[in-house]
Amino acid sequence: MDNKSFARIALWVLLAVVLFTVFRQFDVSTAPRSDTTSYTQFMEDAKAGKIRRVDIQGQTITVTPQSGSEYTITSPGDLWMVEDLRKSGVQVYGKAPEEPSLLTSVFISWFPMLLLIGVWIFFMRRMQGGGGGAGGAFSFGKSKARMLGEQDNKVRFKDVAGCDEAKEDVQEIVDFLRDPMKFQRLGGRIPRGVLLVGSPGTGKTLLAKAIAGESGVPFFTISGSDFVEMFVGVGAARVRDMFETAKKNAPCIIFIDEIDAVGRQRGAGLGGGNDEREQTLNQMLVEMDGFDTGANIIVIAATNRPDVLDPALLRPGRFDRQVVVPLPDIRGREQILNVHMRKIPVGADIDAAVIARGTPGFSGADLANLVNEAALFAARRNGRVVEMRDFEDAKDKIMMGSERRAMVMTEDERRNTAYHESGHAVVAHLMPKSDPVHKVTIVPRGRALGLTMQLPEQDRYAYDRQYLLTRIAILFGGRIAEEVFMNQMTTGASNDFERATQLARDMVTRYGMSEAMGPMVYAENEGEVFLGRSVTKTTHVSELTMQKVDAEIRRIIDEQYAVARRLIEENRDKMEVMAKALLDWETIDAEQIKDIMEGRQPRPPKNAPNAAQTARREDAAKTAAAEVEKAAEADQAGKADEAEEPKVEVKTARRTRRAAPKTEAKVEAEEKAEAKPEPKAEEKPEAKADRSDES
Repeated sequence: MDNKSFARIALWVLLAVVLFTVFRQFDVSTAPRSDTTSYTQFMEDAKAGKIRRVDIQGQTITVTPQSGSEYTITSPGDLWMVEDLRKSGVQVYGKAPEEPSLLTSVFISWFPMLLLIGVWIFFMRRMQGGGGGAGGAFSFGKSKARMLGEQDNKVRFKDVAGCDEAKEDVQEIVDFLRDPMKFQRLGGRIPRGVLLVGSPGTGKTLLAKAIAGESGVPFFTISGSDFVEMFVGVGAARVRDMFETAKKNAPCIIFIDEIDAVGRQRGAGLGGGNDEREQTLNQMLVEMDGFDTGANIIVIAATNRPDVLDPALLRPGRFDRQVVVPLPDIRGREQILNVHMRKIPVGADIDAAVIARGTPGFSGADLANLVNEAALFAARRNGRVVEMRDFEDAKDKIMMGSERRAMVMTEDERRNTAYHESGHAVVAHLMPKSDPVHKVTIVPRGRALGLTMQLPEQDRYAYDRQYLLTRIAILFGGRIAEEVFMNQMTTGASNDFERATQLARDMVTRYGMSEAMGPMVYAENEGEVFLGRSVTKTTHVSELTMQKVDAEIRRIIDEQYAVARRLIEENRDKMEVMAKALLDWETIDAEQIKDIMEGRQPRPPKNAPNAAQTARREDAAKTAAAEVEKAAEADQAGKADEAEEPKVEVKTARRTRRAAPKTEAKVEAEEKAEAKPEPKAEEKPEAKADRSDES
């Protein structure tokens, strides 16, 4: 047991003893007491000569009988008691009441108040970090930064992969902390602050820990949201306390994660009165480059919103250097995968380069999650090692969502989804500069009834005009296929329209890809007023110009819609074959798509569902459709006396059949579904969610 624990236990024991003593002092009746003899019985015994002696002390009478043990009774205040006792021959003695000393009286009267004051001070000191606790609920001005020593931080540069350029930029900081005289001898000054900028999950925090681990100096870590609380002046006090603690441990590193929470631009945006965040930022600016900046303290901060930071924070002398930590390229992804796959047993067929090619746009955190999901898939099938198929399943789950095999759709909806996804795939295969189609599925995943996944052959950093036009045409392929082959329109294409319209609008208003409008930006400022932007928005585009912009957007959309429709109508036979393959196998890959587009029959997949599974799915779909039809007919019969026309009722039944949940195909469910209002065309996101959530 350490000295601190022993002192704490001794304090509580002493407090318990004092409390017990005080309560004993309050108990003035500690003499033996007997309430079995009444005052009347006592006087009768005295008259009968059974009492030998009586001692009177205040209201207490101690009786000594001729035989037996003495007892005590309480005097009722009888004025003739002493005279009667003397006549009966009883020896009567009087004693003065015991008076406590002045010190005891003062102690007893003041002790409860002193005890309460002492307990209050004790707990207040503990909560403020002064009574044995290191930082409590009322330690407002204390910094919440945690210090990690050399033994606590085991991260090194070898544990950071995929950002070689960023590691080279911060290598000078490590060299300075190891040998400061190497730079000071030539008059050089190490950057006082380094700002790590990058998308979420790219490894900014890991890189900062690696810097501290390589340099072997204390590492203070704190979040930007830990500075400001509800009390005025707390943020500035914590900044001062943090830098004072850092100066005592210099040379050291202070890492502030998500600095945009406290370092946002001052003097603009919504809000009034005293801004506590601005006071905190001002104190940080002074500490980083004020009068007293001689200590070897390096501040490293991380953010994914450098555009909202205050300019004074980014100037040289504070954050001298901005290090961009980008998403890893194919070589970086391979390195990151190798780092994470060292922790799991992998099979002989695992090739990190192949996995890296199939995961464009993945961050370091995404790749770590991919490896973990692959290990979970291997554990579910009781595998000894993680195989390539586990990585494929994990990639599909991350990129497309989890499978919803329990979701039962009618045959009509399955055919509609198959043609919809086939339309996307055929247009994507035939359009120029299109990313190859990796997989097409009609298995519901996430909130979608089907998916067409494209994977680029290489990382893209810029997109040309033809690529964007191709993307718009591909998005229209699903709706066109529904119109051509199913002679209907569904809400499933709402998200496709939303994305296509946004792409066309960006081409005209932001990218300057319209010959009619020219290379000019027509988009309005979209800065958030809560992030330090102007409250008022001014537009620099006339109404006539906006009409021309809308007309140009409409022209691009109409042209690509016509291109996609022409491709689908010219390849009807391939569409039919692909839709049939999807209905039979539910998922087809790139090799099967290539067979179909080259006029061959698609090869069967390796993990195709057997005949029994296919029959069970078809039976379930037919049963659900039959029950829905039966419920619709019953509903129509019930409405025969109403004034509505039969044609309207048939339409309502068909829409109900598409919108009703198929796992509960009962009459009551159908009646509830028909009572549900039909989704409107203007409510595109909601309509997409409704169609995707059918079950």
